[in-house]
Amino acid sequence: MPQCKGKFFDANQELEVARYDIQYCDWRARQDLLTIMLLHEKVVEVLNPLAREYKSIGTMKKELAELQEDLTQAHRQVHISEARVSTALDKLAYMEELVNDKLLQDRSTTAETDQASPSTSTATPSANIMKRKSPRKSFNVSGPVQPYHPHLKNFWYPVAFSTDLQDDTMIPFDCFEQPWVVFRGKDGKPGCVQNTCAHRACPLDLGSVKEGRIQCPYHGWEYSTDGTCEKMPSTRLVNVKLKSLPCFEQEGMVWVWPGTDPPAPNLPSLKPPPGFQIHAEIVMELPVEHGLLLDNLLDLAHAPFTHTSTFAKGWSVPSLVKFLTPASDLQGYRDPYPIDMEFRPPCMVLSTIGISKPGKLEGQSTRECATHLHQLHVCLPSTRGKTRLLYRMSLDFAPLLKHVLFMQHLWRHFAEQVLNEDLRLVLGQQERMNNGADVWNFPVSYDKLGVRYRLWRDAVNKGEKQLPFSNQRKEES
Repeated sequence: MPQCKGKFFDANQELEVARYDIQYCDWRARQDLLTIMLLHEKVVEVLNPLAREYKSIGTMKKELAELQEDLTQAHRQVHISEARVSTALDKLAYMEELVNDKLLQDRSTTAETDQASPSTSTATPSANIMKRKSPRKSFNVSGPVQPYHPHLKNFWYPVAFSTDLQDDTMIPFDCFEQPWVVFRGKDGKPGCVQNTCAHRACPLDLGSVKEGRIQCPYHGWEYSTDGTCEKMPSTRLVNVKLKSLPCFEQEGMVWVWPGTDPPAPNLPSLKPPPGFQIHAEIVMELPVEHGLLLDNLLDLAHAPFTHTSTFAKGWSVPSLVKFLTPASDLQGYRDPYPIDMEFRPPCMVLSTIGISKPGKLEGQSTRECATHLHQLHVCLPSTRGKTRLLYRMSLDFAPLLKHVLFMQHLWRHFAEQVLNEDLRLVLGQQERMNNGADVWNFPVSYDKLGVRYRLWRDAVNKGEKQLPFSNQRKEES
């Protein structure tokens, strides 16, 4: 008798299994026959009206050809309209650059006039031509990384994913050169306190969370989510409180407010667009300053040169790459790549990429693509030489992938591969910047979003009340 996984089957059982197989095949054949009959009826329903109208096959072909020509003409008009819009946006961007250059030229000319001697008026025409050449930008990013300006702290910053913060766990992190730790209190809400015990400066993240309090591993002092010390074993309880930060949870992320100004009443929304499902949430600590990392993420013209082993493998190098965006915005789309991108203050980059298969792109815009990848990058400024990166990946297809075992590890491996391709370049930039090189020495047209981020950050550092590019995209209802 046959043996299968330790069990014996007799001949009757095998016949019974075969009978079920035959019954299934018979049922499948009947279903296929029924499908064919239904299709036949539909064909008859379509042909009968044609026969009543006495239309020949030749007539139908002619009408179809005319319809096809009309459709082609309509597509041609759409492409012409898109080209006109693109040209208009380019002209607006060009005019914006001319205006900025003119303002910088006027400022420099005024300064030179104030300092020049009366003999300056006798300058040659060639000298006047040279004087009209003005800088292409009004910022300089060179030299060692400077201490973060206090104004940059007055924003809500995501520091962790909710799925990583369980009731009995804690998450340590650095933010603006200060060590912090988040954990959940008795009510399940997250809190953020200084990651240094008030007693002997021991790191609290080396301890544990007990009944909604974080316990120091050195002498057992316990702190609540607002920083109050509620237990001091082996001694009399005195009034001791750690520094804490405003901390809230929204849409699967934990946020803190590290600034001294009153917190803004609303937290930004970073949830994926409608129709997308989250497939991966990854946290990494990277040895680069967060501004340089943001510069890199806001630039996709480097993809066919840098990411040749990952997502940009097989991409062609276009003759011209443009970033098209309104003059007063921090978001837009890449041309010719089907990529929509947005910088959302203070440190977030959101992008949607139209894809067909790994390493390939289809269409000239995300609307022309059937499937999409949505990415969120949060670049938390840990220290002047380190960034805490929170990465979230969402797809609008293949929903079952998120349930595949070990898929999270595969996504992390892929994300690390992509980041390593960037890191070797950004680390080189950081080294040269610290030695005096200007990493924004000569921006060109496709650097537009990165330049606007730098102008926005400079305005924050200067304490300007009205920040540039404030007309950001509203959340879709």
